[in-house]
Amino acid sequence: MRIDIITVLPELIRSPFEASILKRAIEANLVEVHFHNLRDYTTNKHKSIDDTQFGGGAGMVMMIEPIDKCISKLKQEREYDEVIYMTPDGETLKQGLANHLSLKKNLIILCGHYKGVDQRVRDQFITKEISIGDYVLSGGELGAAVLCDAIIRLIPGVLGNETSALTDSFQDNLLAPPIYTKPRDYKGWKVPELLFGGNTPEIEKWREEQAYKHTKARRPDLLDE
Repeated sequence: MRIDIITVLPELIRSPFEASILKRAIEANLVEVHFHNLRDYTTNKHKSIDDTQFGGGAGMVMMIEPIDKCISKLKQEREYDEVIYMTPDGETLKQGLANHLSLKKNLIILCGHYKGVDQRVRDQFITKEISIGDYVLSGGELGAAVLCDAIIRLIPGVLGNETSALTDSFQDNLLAPPIYTKPRDYKGWKVPELLFGGNTPEIEKWREEQAYKHTKARRPDLLDE
């Protein structure tokens, strides 16, 4: 997979890809992540990428020309499955969407800033708009990093255990069940005995029951989906 991230602040979004799982995935050539500074596609001497909005109103708007030039250049080099715009009014990121995008080959992610982008960008270039929640950030970089993490960890070979991602919360509209590790008894707080019996079917049944109870208590809305 290749992910091209278009941003005004490449230095802000680089750091998550220079550590932990994302870094290992890149070093193992399981994914390519490229950053494109939108200011490199401007034609004015100040390298400004925003201007006031027509009709008046507070807030600056990202101009269409540098975005067009950047996306067009990338599309000349390869085909893209999706051109994604990170925006608070987009489709809310959920596990199913991350699963779907993890199967794609090439993605462009555009990080918004200021009041947003010229509507013509959304009309002409964007194929999918994604939000990470019902709140507003200063820019789309942090949202893009969250999206990339959710996608990349699902790529085969990224996680040490191939089945790990399949047992995460939300994969079956259920939250994950309780998990335990050593020591078996800590200050009198004990791990359930069932987990030591070696009866895999019984353990899996227990985990399913616990996942259901956990979901019903904390996120009953998931059981209706």
